[in-house]
Amino acid sequence: MQRGVRMVKSDFNNHISIFVFIFVLFIMGMVFGAIIVNSMNFVQKEDLFFYLKQFFEQMVDRSNPDKTALLKDSILYHVKYMLLLFLLGISIVGMPIITVLLFIKGLVVGFSVGFLVNQMGWYGLLLSSASIAPQNLIIIPVYLLAGALALLFSLTLCKQLFIKRVHQPILQAFAKYSLLFGALLLILVTASLIEVFIAHPLLEVAVKWIYK
Repeated sequence: MQRGVRMVKSDFNNHISIFVFIFVLFIMGMVFGAIIVNSMNFVQKEDLFFYLKQFFEQMVDRSNPDKTALLKDSILYHVKYMLLLFLLGISIVGMPIITVLLFIKGLVVGFSVGFLVNQMGWYGLLLSSASIAPQNLIIIPVYLLAGALALLFSLTLCKQLFIKRVHQPILQAFAKYSLLFGALLLILVTASLIEVFIAHPLLEVAVKWIYK
Protein backbone atom coordinates (compact mmCIF):
# COMPACT_ATOMS: atom_id res chain seq x y z
CA MET A 1 0.00 0.00 0.00
CA GLN A 2 2.74 2.46 1.01
CA ARG A 3 4.73 1.51 -2.08
CA GLY A 4 1.72 2.30 -4.26
CA VAL A 5 1.28 5.69 -2.59
CA ARG A 6 4.97 6.47 -3.14
CA MET A 7 4.67 5.52 -6.82
CA VAL A 8 1.64 7.79 -7.26
CA LYS A 9 3.46 10.68 -5.55
CA SER A 10 6.51 10.09 -7.75
CA ASP A 11 4.40 10.08 -10.93
CA PHE A 12 2.65 13.27 -9.80
CA ASN A 13 5.95 15.05 -9.15
CA ASN A 14 7.39 13.89 -12.48
CA HIS A 15 4.40 15.14 -14.46
CA ILE A 16 3.41 18.20 -12.44
CA SER A 17 3.32 20.31 -15.62
CA ILE A 18 0.46 18.18 -17.04
CA PHE A 19 -1.60 18.57 -13.88
CA VAL A 20 -0.99 22.34 -13.82
CA PHE A 21 -2.01 22.54 -17.50
CA ILE A 22 -5.26 20.67 -16.82
CA PHE A 23 -6.05 22.88 -13.83
CA VAL A 24 -5.39 26.10 -15.77
CA LEU A 25 -7.50 24.78 -18.66
CA PHE A 26 -10.42 24.14 -16.32
CA ILE A 27 -10.10 27.61 -14.75
CA MET A 28 -10.05 29.15 -18.23
CA GLY A 29 -13.28 27.27 -18.97
CA MET A 30 -14.89 28.69 -15.82
CA VAL A 31 -13.79 32.23 -16.72
CA PHE A 32 -15.09 31.80 -20.27
CA GLY A 33 -18.42 30.54 -18.89
CA ALA A 34 -18.73 33.66 -16.74
CA ILE A 35 -17.86 35.83 -19.76
CA ILE A 36 -20.64 34.16 -21.78
CA VAL A 37 -23.14 35.10 -19.06
CA ASN A 38 -22.06 38.75 -19.21
CA SER A 39 -22.19 38.77 -23.02
CA MET A 40 -25.83 37.56 -23.15
CA ASN A 41 -28.42 40.20 -23.89
CA PHE A 42 -31.42 40.95 -21.66
CA VAL A 43 -33.90 38.87 -23.68
CA GLN A 44 -31.66 35.79 -23.70
CA LYS A 45 -31.17 36.02 -19.93
CA GLU A 46 -34.89 36.48 -19.30
CA ASP A 47 -35.81 33.51 -21.51
CA LEU A 48 -33.33 31.23 -19.80
CA PHE A 49 -34.33 32.47 -16.35
CA PHE A 50 -37.99 31.82 -17.18
CA TYR A 51 -37.27 28.12 -17.76
CA LEU A 52 -35.13 28.02 -14.63
CA LYS A 53 -37.96 29.50 -12.54
CA GLN A 54 -40.35 26.89 -13.94
CA PHE A 55 -37.94 24.17 -12.82
CA PHE A 56 -37.72 25.68 -9.33
CA GLU A 57 -41.51 26.02 -9.07
CA GLN A 58 -41.97 22.38 -10.07
CA MET A 59 -39.45 21.45 -7.38
CA VAL A 60 -41.48 23.36 -4.78
CA ASP A 61 -44.68 21.56 -5.80
CA ARG A 62 -43.07 18.15 -6.03
CA SER A 63 -42.46 16.09 -2.90
CA ASN A 64 -40.50 12.92 -2.15
CA PRO A 65 -38.49 12.49 -5.38
CA ASP A 66 -37.27 9.00 -6.22
CA LYS A 67 -33.78 9.11 -4.71
CA THR A 68 -32.93 5.66 -6.09
CA ALA A 69 -33.56 6.86 -9.64
CA LEU A 70 -31.60 10.06 -8.99
CA LEU A 71 -28.67 8.07 -7.62
CA LYS A 72 -28.76 5.65 -10.55
CA ASP A 73 -28.78 8.51 -13.07
CA SER A 74 -25.92 10.29 -11.31
CA ILE A 75 -23.72 7.18 -11.14
CA LEU A 76 -24.52 6.29 -14.75
CA TYR A 77 -23.51 9.78 -15.88
CA HIS A 78 -20.16 9.52 -14.08
CA VAL A 79 -19.55 6.03 -15.49
CA LYS A 80 -20.18 7.26 -19.04
CA TYR A 81 -17.98 10.33 -18.63
CA MET A 82 -15.11 8.40 -17.04
CA LEU A 83 -15.38 5.64 -19.64
CA LEU A 84 -15.14 8.27 -22.37
CA LEU A 85 -12.00 9.76 -20.80
CA PHE A 86 -10.56 6.26 -20.33
CA LEU A 87 -11.11 5.32 -23.98
CA LEU A 88 -9.75 8.65 -25.22
CA GLY A 89 -6.66 8.04 -23.10
CA ILE A 90 -5.87 4.76 -24.88
CA SER A 91 -6.37 6.35 -28.30
CA ILE A 92 -3.63 8.75 -29.30
CA VAL A 93 -6.02 10.91 -31.33
CA GLY A 94 -8.09 11.48 -28.19
CA MET A 95 -5.68 13.95 -26.56
CA PRO A 96 -7.22 17.14 -27.99
CA ILE A 97 -10.73 15.84 -27.22
CA ILE A 98 -9.75 15.31 -23.57
CA THR A 99 -8.67 18.94 -23.27
CA VAL A 100 -11.91 20.12 -24.92
CA LEU A 101 -14.05 18.01 -22.54
CA LEU A 102 -12.31 19.43 -19.47
CA PHE A 103 -12.57 22.97 -20.81
CA ILE A 104 -16.31 22.45 -21.41
CA LYS A 105 -16.69 21.06 -17.88
CA GLY A 106 -15.19 24.26 -16.49
CA LEU A 107 -17.34 26.33 -18.84
CA VAL A 108 -20.53 24.64 -17.61
CA VAL A 109 -19.64 25.22 -13.95
CA GLY A 110 -18.65 28.84 -14.59
CA PHE A 111 -21.77 29.54 -16.62
CA SER A 112 -24.10 27.87 -14.09
CA VAL A 113 -22.73 29.75 -11.09
CA GLY A 114 -22.32 32.99 -13.03
CA PHE A 115 -25.87 32.93 -14.38
CA LEU A 116 -27.48 32.21 -11.00
CA VAL A 117 -25.48 34.98 -9.31
CA ASN A 118 -26.09 37.40 -12.20
CA GLN A 119 -29.87 36.87 -12.13
CA MET A 120 -30.55 36.28 -8.45
CA GLY A 121 -27.68 37.94 -6.58
CA TRP A 122 -27.18 36.51 -3.09
CA TYR A 123 -30.04 34.06 -3.62
CA GLY A 124 -28.21 32.74 -6.68
CA LEU A 125 -25.06 32.32 -4.62
CA LEU A 126 -27.11 30.42 -2.03
CA LEU A 127 -28.57 28.11 -4.69
CA SER A 128 -25.10 27.56 -6.19
CA SER A 129 -23.69 26.69 -2.79
CA ALA A 130 -26.53 24.24 -2.14
CA SER A 131 -26.79 22.54 -5.54
CA ILE A 132 -23.32 22.78 -7.14
CA ALA A 133 -20.69 23.06 -4.43
CA PRO A 134 -21.13 19.94 -2.21
CA GLN A 135 -20.62 17.21 -4.82
CA ASN A 136 -18.34 19.25 -7.09
CA LEU A 137 -15.77 19.61 -4.35
CA ILE A 138 -15.14 15.92 -5.10
CA ILE A 139 -16.22 15.64 -8.75
CA ILE A 140 -14.05 18.43 -10.17
CA PRO A 141 -10.72 17.21 -8.71
CA VAL A 142 -11.54 13.65 -9.78
CA TYR A 143 -12.35 14.68 -13.36
CA LEU A 144 -9.22 16.83 -13.57
CA LEU A 145 -7.10 13.97 -12.28
CA ALA A 146 -8.77 11.53 -14.70
CA GLY A 147 -8.14 13.91 -17.61
CA ALA A 148 -4.50 14.28 -16.61
CA LEU A 149 -4.09 10.50 -16.35
CA ALA A 150 -5.68 10.04 -19.79
CA LEU A 151 -3.30 12.61 -21.31
CA LEU A 152 -0.30 11.00 -19.64
CA PHE A 153 -1.21 7.54 -20.92
CA SER A 154 -1.71 8.91 -24.44
CA LEU A 155 1.72 10.54 -24.24
CA THR A 156 3.19 7.22 -23.07
CA LEU A 157 1.69 5.49 -26.11
CA CYS A 158 3.04 8.23 -28.39
CA LYS A 159 6.55 7.79 -27.01
CA GLN A 160 6.30 4.03 -27.38
CA LEU A 161 5.14 4.26 -31.01
CA PHE A 162 7.18 7.13 -32.37
CA ILE A 163 10.35 7.27 -30.27
CA LYS A 164 12.19 4.02 -30.85
CA ARG A 165 14.65 4.61 -28.03
CA VAL A 166 11.80 4.55 -25.50
CA HIS A 167 10.67 1.11 -24.42
CA GLN A 168 8.18 1.12 -21.57
CA PRO A 169 6.16 -1.86 -20.28
CA ILE A 170 2.80 -0.85 -21.78
CA LEU A 171 0.84 -3.64 -20.13
CA GLN A 172 2.09 -2.59 -16.70
CA ALA A 173 1.27 1.05 -17.44
CA PHE A 174 -2.18 0.08 -18.71
CA ALA A 175 -2.88 -1.96 -15.57
CA LYS A 176 -1.93 0.99 -13.35
CA TYR A 177 -3.98 3.32 -15.56
CA SER A 178 -7.03 1.05 -15.26
CA LEU A 179 -6.69 0.66 -11.49
CA LEU A 180 -6.43 4.41 -10.96
CA PHE A 181 -9.53 5.02 -13.08
CA GLY A 182 -11.37 2.35 -11.10
CA ALA A 183 -10.40 4.04 -7.83
CA LEU A 184 -11.51 7.43 -9.15
CA LEU A 185 -14.84 5.95 -10.22
CA LEU A 186 -15.41 4.64 -6.70
CA ILE A 187 -14.76 8.14 -5.36
CA LEU A 188 -17.36 9.47 -7.81
CA VAL A 189 -19.91 7.05 -6.36
CA THR A 190 -19.35 8.83 -3.05
CA ALA A 191 -19.91 12.15 -4.84
CA SER A 192 -23.18 10.81 -6.26
CA LEU A 193 -24.34 9.87 -2.76
CA ILE A 194 -23.52 13.40 -1.58
CA GLU A 195 -25.36 14.87 -4.57
CA VAL A 196 -28.54 12.86 -3.99
CA PHE A 197 -28.73 12.75 -0.20
CA ILE A 198 -27.13 16.09 0.73
CA ALA A 199 -27.00 18.54 -2.21
CA HIS A 200 -30.47 17.78 -3.60
CA PRO A 201 -32.28 18.14 -0.24
CA LEU A 202 -30.30 21.36 0.41
CA LEU A 203 -31.39 22.69 -2.98
CA GLU A 204 -35.03 21.83 -2.23
CA VAL A 205 -34.85 23.65 1.11
CA ALA A 206 -33.19 26.70 -0.48
CA VAL A 207 -35.69 26.84 -3.36
CA LYS A 208 -38.71 26.49 -1.04
CA TRP A 209 -37.29 29.19 1.23
CA ILE A 210 -36.79 31.58 -1.70
CA TYR A 211 -40.12 30.87 -3.43
CA LYS A 212 -42.32 30.32 -0.40
